[in-house]
Amino acid sequence: MHMNVEILPNYRLAYMRRVGPYGPRNNEIMTRLKRWASANNLMSAAILFGIPQDNPQVTQPEKCRYDVGIVITEAYQLDDSIAEQTFSGGKYAIYLVEHTEEALQQAWSEIFPLLQKSGHQIDNKPIVERYSVEMLARGYCELCVPIL
Repeated sequence: MHMNVEILPNYRLAYMRRVGPYGPRNNEIMTRLKRWASANNLMSAAILFGIPQDNPQVTQPEKCRYDVGIVITEAYQLDDSIAEQTFSGGKYAIYLVEHTEEALQQAWSEIFPLLQKSGHQIDNKPIVERYSVEMLARGYCELCVPIL
């Protein structure tokens, strides 16, 4: 598995949240976000994020928060149909992964040993999934691991 290191900027996100166990139901909230973004003409050059906010080994599954967001400009006016948050940029290890359940599970099992071997330490921020329209069309996503 190949790793790139990128400095990601802070992003303004329009986002939606799902609370409950992580898993296939996270796709439902992403579908809702994409529907909202399409209705607001934001999908043509979209950058989307899936952001697990809690560690399921520490947080009870029914309390785990999963946010999905789309990057918006500072000038974009939001209405009450969606919330806003800031994605905290910084240094991230980026892994391109086929967007299948099997490939993602394999990536999760390989990432931490690879990071340890490379000498990077994980920063105390969420590990996120990043999607662009082009990646989605090809069936890929990126896992972005915050590092020091």
